[in-house]
Amino acid sequence: MSITIRLVSIMVDDQAKALDFYTSKLGFEKHADVGAGDYRWLTMIAPAGSSDIELVLEPNQNPTGKAYQTALYEQGIAATAFFTDDFDAGYERLVGLGVRFVGEPKEEPWGKYAVLDDTCGNLIQLQQVYSYDK
Repeated sequence: MSITIRLVSIMVDDQAKALDFYTSKLGFEKHADVGAGDYRWLTMIAPAGSSDIELVLEPNQNPTGKAYQTALYEQGIAATAFFTDDFDAGYERLVGLGVRFVGEPKEEPWGKYAVLDDTCGNLIQLQQVYSYDK
C-alpha cells in the first residue's frame, strides 16, 4: 500500500476573495470549482507544483475550523508554508503586488522565510530552504 498527499485544506473566510488572492497574487491555478450548496468545492494547484496535489480553499463556516484559524492568526502562526526556489525574487514580486508581510524576511542556516497575510484569515509562510542539515 502506498500513501500520497492529494488534498491539503486551508480555511478561508471568503472563497471568492481567496480565489482572487491565490490566483492573482500567488499565481496558483484554479483546478476545481464545483457548487456545493451555499459553498464551493474549490481547489488550486501551484504553478510550479504537481497537478496531483491540490490546495482546497475551505469555507470556515464550521465553528471549530473558524476557532482554529482565528487562534493561529492571533498567535502569529502560519497556517501553512509555500516554498520557492528564489525567495528574494518572490518576495519582491509579492511586495510589488501589494501583498502585506508580517515583519521583515528572516534568514536562518536552513533558508529564508517571511510570513504574509492572505487577506482571508490566514498567515502563510513563504520560504526557500537551502538544507535542513545545516
